[in-house]
Amino acid sequence: MRKNFLNSFSKIFVAGILAVGAVSCGEKSEEKMEIGKNVLHVYSWAEYIPSEVFEGFEKETGIKIMEDIYSTNEEMFTKLKAGATGYDLVLPSPDYVEIMMKENMLDKIDKSKISTFENLDKNILKRLSEFDPNNEYTIPYAVSATLIVVNTKYVKDYPRDYSIYERSDLKGRMTLLDDMREVLGSGLLMSGYPQTVGDEKAFKEAEEKIKGWKKNIAKFDSESFGKNFASEDFLVVQGYGENIYMELTEEQKKHTDFIVPEKGGLFSLDSFVILKTAPNKEAAHKFIEYVHRPEVYALVADYLVLPSINVPAREFTEEKPLFKIEDLEKCELLRDTTSTLSIQNKYWEKIKGGF
Repeated sequence: MRKNFLNSFSKIFVAGILAVGAVSCGEKSEEKMEIGKNVLHVYSWAEYIPSEVFEGFEKETGIKIMEDIYSTNEEMFTKLKAGATGYDLVLPSPDYVEIMMKENMLDKIDKSKISTFENLDKNILKRLSEFDPNNEYTIPYAVSATLIVVNTKYVKDYPRDYSIYERSDLKGRMTLLDDMREVLGSGLLMSGYPQTVGDEKAFKEAEEKIKGWKKNIAKFDSESFGKNFASEDFLVVQGYGENIYMELTEEQKKHTDFIVPEKGGLFSLDSFVILKTAPNKEAAHKFIEYVHRPEVYALVADYLVLPSINVPAREFTEEKPLFKIEDLEKCELLRDTTSTLSIQNKYWEKIKGGF
């Protein structure tokens, strides 16, 4: 599962661009990879696709799946830009899909080969169309959101947005992600600006707002927020619901509120994309089609405890998702903001300074 999105985004993005031709990752990957029409190479997040899905696909088609893991979008992007080849399917977050499209790294998907495409929620597809009209390059896999998670055993009568971080009575018992994009993005949105804004005035307002939050938090934390929330060291954390949920006991889940912020929220749609260099595009299409069968996708939704973006699969799911798709209506989809990296870095350094 994803841990964090964009720590040290700018350094790694630049490194990825400069690494082309400088590292022989492509040759090394090809030596290790088994290539053939009966092999599909998937490059994904850890523990993101249930093993039952892989096993079912292999049993039905005879196509062997080889999975390689990345822990951040940056790691995946840098490796591919450095020349790594042999991968067929990748599952980037939308901001990185947008970057990879601009870098001409992706092949168009032939939806005529994916009979299950019609199962997808039209509202979800509409959100991806913000940068990928007609889903030419993306078939969504899972929707997730950056949440505010509250221990309701100790915290009462709270706002359902980032203004909860203005509560001085919770000073030292709250954390924010140590993530420039997530925190700055929420600060901009709470100040009335889109995450893609490049105006200095907008960033100054976001800085002041976030500094108001900062004085009440214990720390910026992208690594241990789940464990620290479960141990009750912290009562309010910004984080990814699936990473927190897995740390909780059944009793703790009863007094945990997973909030999609009513204002200032960001969400992600990780999508299947097929690389231009993919050696087995036919198998890639078959796997996407298989995943979106209702009974198969229900396994995915239950495994991730996330809402099903596959409409007929909702009839087969058994787990209650951490939030509803409808909760995302006021949230912004993560978008490519590399054009404002210099100003983001400038204000993030000012915010983090002395902490």
